[in-house]
Amino acid sequence: MYLLNAQRSLLDSVILDEILSRGVAEIITEAGLRARIAEGKPLRLKMGFDPSRPLLTIGNMVGIRKLRQFQELGHHVILIVGDWTAQIGDPSGKDETRKMLSYEQTQENARTFMEQFFKVADKDKTEVRWQSEWFGKFNLEDVFHLAKTFTLADMLEHETFRKRHDAGQPLTLIELMYPALQAYDSIAIDADVEFGGMDQKFNILAGRQLQERRGKRPQEVFLVPLLPGTDGAAKMGKSLGNTIDVDDTPNDIYGKVMSIADSALPIYLTVASDLPTAEVDEYKKQLREGKVNPRDIKMKLAYDIVRQFHDVNAARNAEQEFVRVFSKRELPSEMETFAMNAPMPLVDLLVAAKFAPSKSEARRLIQQGGVKLNEEKISEMDAVIPPPADGSEGILSVGRRKFVKLTKSR
Repeated sequence: MYLLNAQRSLLDSVILDEILSRGVAEIITEAGLRARIAEGKPLRLKMGFDPSRPLLTIGNMVGIRKLRQFQELGHHVILIVGDWTAQIGDPSGKDETRKMLSYEQTQENARTFMEQFFKVADKDKTEVRWQSEWFGKFNLEDVFHLAKTFTLADMLEHETFRKRHDAGQPLTLIELMYPALQAYDSIAIDADVEFGGMDQKFNILAGRQLQERRGKRPQEVFLVPLLPGTDGAAKMGKSLGNTIDVDDTPNDIYGKVMSIADSALPIYLTVASDLPTAEVDEYKKQLREGKVNPRDIKMKLAYDIVRQFHDVNAARNAEQEFVRVFSKRELPSEMETFAMNAPMPLVDLLVAAKFAPSKSEARRLIQQGGVKLNEEKISEMDAVIPPPADGSEGILSVGRRKFVKLTKSR
């Protein structure tokens, strides 16, 4: 029995070492976190989210994947819905004031968020709490008691606040209160560890600071890196068109992973895949030495990511579809249909067919040379596309992943 326990202890230690090293940006403090874990009690792991942004990308899932790993070790996740602060606006990383949300918007967005969150996190091992549980009972005395814990100097350590203050841009007292309110969440749920991206470091440290100033054991801080978008440069963002979304179809996820910049492949392998660390390290070595075609590694990565958010069959089918369309240059087996009843300017057609969110983005796609009709490139900005002749169809494509079948309205 002693030998079995010793083997189990060694295995747990190896697993923990990997959790605390792979795909981690910073832990404040690692020694403190290890000491808490060694105490043998389930830790209360805090993650909050802003329901003004309900659609998750695989970049958002980096921290959630870490939560799942801790859940598998027996620890307890407390997911905080920022329904109260969403009506203020999180200024993290923003250079301007964010619009407030209505109560109804926060509720709907929270529902959408959690549907995606529980694709990775274990719902049965997660406690969902709403900020309104405690802030809904706050009175003016509570607000003053919280506000006096922090100084203006504390808040101006926030880079974004300081930049706006120095530039003479508006910086409201409400925004300055946001980190204090998020910090109070840690008091309300008695958090042991808080998880988040590097862009949330200031707010998470504020929670640690508030606990300490109120005589409580300060929470440990677990920060994960920000995953770059598919272009390998900027952080994932809808406006940049470089996201891989959790709710994308299997084919779209697979195709987007295959489109990521080669330079971003190592970090994707590290933080977004379930591939064994030894295997990931070997792929990184092969990539550095130029001994492997990045495409082959991307296919393994794409398969793994599709499997995470869908299943093995979906991953297998997406891979087969990719090979058919991209390697064999065949058309997709399934395409959306767009019915036309009159000639349309190409710019309008791209927007109507949902290839572009705006006319300016549609013009950019044309300018880049990625728009084709029946495999013929269209480079004229003012091109007008007629409906197909009766009984025939046209294929409009953008790049190598987006296709739509054009038909004539009856």
